[in-house]
Amino acid sequence: MDIAYSKLEKWKMIIDSIDQEMIPIDCVKKVVFKLTNGKQKTINFNTLRKQGLDIEDIEVVVNKNMSTITDKGIEKLDFVVDVNAVAARIEPLTKRYLDKWK
Repeated sequence: MDIAYSKLEKWKMIIDSIDQEMIPIDCVKKVVFKLTNGKQKTINFNTLRKQGLDIEDIEVVVNKNMSTITDKGIEKLDFVVDVNAVAARIEPLTKRYLDKWK
């Protein structure tokens, strides 16, 4: 039996299956710092973009927060990927590639 998935669900499955060390910042929704004291700090990139910050400004915000958070002890760092942004970036490339093999 074949389960029907939406286009977005298919892209999410693909993204979740990839082990990435580098993520383009424009494909990240937010970054979550899990601290050793059990608390967490979240930096929402989408909110920063809506406020007019560009990629360089967002990197400054992240670096500034990391320097203050490091003192509290970072246990884990999670990047929440923007599936729509990844699909929009990759889909034209994969379509072009697959069209060559038709």
